[in-house]
Amino acid sequence: MAARFFSLFVFPLVFCALILLALSIPSFSSPVHLSSPQFLGKFSRRPTSSNKLPVKRYRYDVRYFDQRLDHFSFSDDDPRFRQRYLFSSDHWTGPDRMGPIFLYCGNEGDIAWFAENTGFVWEIAPKFGAMVLFPEHRYYGESMPYGSREEAYKNSTTLKYLSAEQALADFAVLVTDLKRNLSAQACPVVLFGGSYGGMLAAWMRLKYPHIAVGALASSAPILQFEDIVPPETFYDLVSNDFKRESTNCFDTIKNSWDVLVSESLKENGLSALTKTFGLCRELRNAQDLVDWLSSAYSYLAMVDYPYPSNFLMPLPGHPIREVCNKIDNASDGSTILERIFEGVSLYYNYTGDVSCFELDDDPHGMSGWDWQACTEMVMPMSSSQVGSMFSPYNFNLSSYEEGCRQSFGVSPRPRWITTEFGGHDIKMTLKMFGSNMIFSNGLLDPWSGGSVLQNISDSVVALVTDEGAHHIDLRAATPEDPAWLVEQRATEVRLIEGWLNNYQAKRLISDM
Repeated sequence: MAARFFSLFVFPLVFCALILLALSIPSFSSPVHLSSPQFLGKFSRRPTSSNKLPVKRYRYDVRYFDQRLDHFSFSDDDPRFRQRYLFSSDHWTGPDRMGPIFLYCGNEGDIAWFAENTGFVWEIAPKFGAMVLFPEHRYYGESMPYGSREEAYKNSTTLKYLSAEQALADFAVLVTDLKRNLSAQACPVVLFGGSYGGMLAAWMRLKYPHIAVGALASSAPILQFEDIVPPETFYDLVSNDFKRESTNCFDTIKNSWDVLVSESLKENGLSALTKTFGLCRELRNAQDLVDWLSSAYSYLAMVDYPYPSNFLMPLPGHPIREVCNKIDNASDGSTILERIFEGVSLYYNYTGDVSCFELDDDPHGMSGWDWQACTEMVMPMSSSQVGSMFSPYNFNLSSYEEGCRQSFGVSPRPRWITTEFGGHDIKMTLKMFGSNMIFSNGLLDPWSGGSVLQNISDSVVALVTDEGAHHIDLRAATPEDPAWLVEQRATEVRLIEGWLNNYQAKRLISDM
């Protein structure tokens, strides 16, 4: 459906034109663009387990809600779809005690996967006597309009209802209806979300302040849009994570791109690369391999957790350090590409049970992000000459627009998100109109560069940790958690407790 340039973390190289001319590959007939990266995506799970979700660790019921397809139309015959949501009232103290509702804003994927990787919400629910609610984002997982994924993703006419605005309306309608059915209209709602879900949580708090009393937005790059943060921010931060572990590792990766393309231009060069990188199928072009490698580096920066994890892939603690150790300590006589393969294998095959690597896999059904990136979620990405270990590239909106027209027959609207939700002059906006919001970020996470990193007011707070990675605070607690992470979560609990106490006190006064 989507053109090749929308593959995850497509990383345009200055020498792509040379590849096009030399190889004349049909799939490269259109310009290659640096698309808005997905937060998670098609290289994030091993092919052998690509269709499996984590073992269910938390108790919840799976339910479905009859949701309007278009919340902004008033036609009586508007179609509907079944929105899946996960529900638990195991610890809820009920409407008589104004038991809170913890609502996680579903991301761009299967909601069960996000629920299993958001242990913080489940772990604090007993303390607050909270109901837990995980609604799925429309067009992802099982929440497919038109009855099937094939029909929902058919063309721009069926995809046009996939937007952040419609998703937030889904959440608002669902929780309002649920509260009414449970006679729980007075129960406060607290929003949670990580990554894109964190953006939705922050935006929902601003757009629907009458529905939610507060929001924890973790790793939420609400400023990663046109003319707010420099477009090279993301890839510079990825590169800094590698450089801080090893300058030699940084330099090896930086020098590898030219070598990779030069190798691909040789006679039987693609076959040689296929063998070097242990690919399951013959490499069709150099760009596919570039995407695969750059995706690994970017994801490693996102999940550079201080303890072993299995969020995107099974990984050791401090995975970038381990990757750089592999690259720096490869056997004598290893070529630069063999060193690169040694390093990237730790990401794609840490367990050692993968016999070959697939370059096309979307395990969590996230390809809807291609559409979102082509409409409203336009996040300009560039790579700088000096600070980046990736090849230099400047974001080109005209080429980006042309790619979207070729893929979907639509033109992106890069200014719509900031018009709808704000972003420019964010400090003044949040100071005047925002309250009860936490923006949590770890500076190892490359998405942190597009988030709120300074306190705005007493109730709009930024929690920033030097060693934190992608929404680590929302993950389940482990015995290996460092002291700073334990302290961060305790601060979040205190702030949420303050929101709820304040709400309940004011509610009781108003009811007198």
